Amino acid sequence: MPTSTTHLDLSRRVSELKPSITVALNNKAKAMKASGIDVLGFAAGEPDFDTPQPIKDAAIKALQAGETKYTPTLGDMKTRQCIADKLTNENNIPGLTGEHVAIGVGGKHVLYNAIQCLFDFPALGEDPWEMILPTPAWVSYRPICELSGGVVREIVAGPDTDFRITPAQLQDAINPRSRLLILNSPSNPCGTMYSESDLRDLAKVIHEGIERAPQLVVLTDEIYEKIVYGPDAHFSIGSIPEIAERVITLNGMSKAYAMTGWRIGYAAMPGDFGKSLIKGMGNLQGQMTTNITSFNYPAIREALTNPAVATEVETMRQAFAQRADLIMSRLSEIPGVTCPTPTGAFYVFPDVSALFGKTSAKGTKITSATSLCEAMLEEAHIAFVPGEDFGGIAGNHLRISFACSEDQINAGMDRFKAFVEGLS
Repeated sequence: MPTSTTHLDLSRRVSELKPSITVALNNKAKAMKASGIDVLGFAAGEPDFDTPQPIKDAAIKALQAGETKYTPTLGDMKTRQCIADKLTNENNIPGLTGEHVAIGVGGKHVLYNAIQCLFDFPALGEDPWEMILPTPAWVSYRPICELSGGVVREIVAGPDTDFRITPAQLQDAINPRSRLLILNSPSNPCGTMYSESDLRDLAKVIHEGIERAPQLVVLTDEIYEKIVYGPDAHFSIGSIPEIAERVITLNGMSKAYAMTGWRIGYAAMPGDFGKSLIKGMGNLQGQMTTNITSFNYPAIREALTNPAVATEVETMRQAFAQRADLIMSRLSEIPGVTCPTPTGAFYVFPDVSALFGKTSAKGTKITSATSLCEAMLEEAHIAFVPGEDFGGIAGNHLRISFACSEDQINAGMDRFKAFVEGLS
């Protein structure tokens, strides 16, 4: 007779992880679509374009040439140096060599490794280290910090500043237990970004704050750096000499090169501590995944150096810019919906709180962004992401991805408008 397992428990850290409403709604939308319902999806955080052919050809050639073996954990030095050169020449980050670069299984994996290397669970009687997180923010920053023993101190930004924190807010948040500041520009979920002037002002606060917070490090998530179309060019805060050796720059191949399924991310940090951090990330990764797929390294180098690929990336950027204009035009037609103008990435983050308290045509009471998304999925067959999981004031908002065709954008906005006009 088998032994009972009813007394067994999962670890507390896993049991206490909050399930994602985003994943739940996405799964429901996919199930509805699989059953034959015409669901229009605006939840996916990935480009709808294919990976440029030269990148695919480089991987195929490497595969056929037998590049199918283990490699060094953080990647071969040729590719790590290629990334260092890109960050030096394109992003103006000083002091980088291949030894300052880590390659991992997607940006999320690299982020996880970096945070695990920076945080510890507090000793008895000790206050935990803090991660300063401007919100609204991508949903994974908080749980990854908490899994490492850190706690999150939010800085709440709103649509009045295009979801950008101010230097004064940052100054107030920095304290002796500040370990990490997260910056994400262009932003997921907000679709807005910091200007060079904004980042220089924040860098000044960071530089002055190090006296109060000697262990403070900045992690700048720049995964959407090439998808910009507002008045400002992308700028890397890690290029500012006064704080360069305090800044981890996180990036990857997923968004700019339409390579989400390839699972390639990287991080870089100059200086002696940067080398130590990267080595620590390698030690940790060596107990997890070891290297990424070996024949992807030539594909990385091709993406970062081939001018033909750069041309395709620019074509994709222009398409996203046109879609941003289209979706903003269509959102402006919907009563009760307001939205800052997107300037980067491929999201809009409209405020829909004026719709709360109303009732749908089929009798659903709209009490929150989540209930609004659930009702729209059931009744209008459109899939948006409710804002609650993004923190701060995000519960008043929806995230809508426009990484889809203009025809789908128009069809989705037609349904959205009709649904809203049917509220009472």
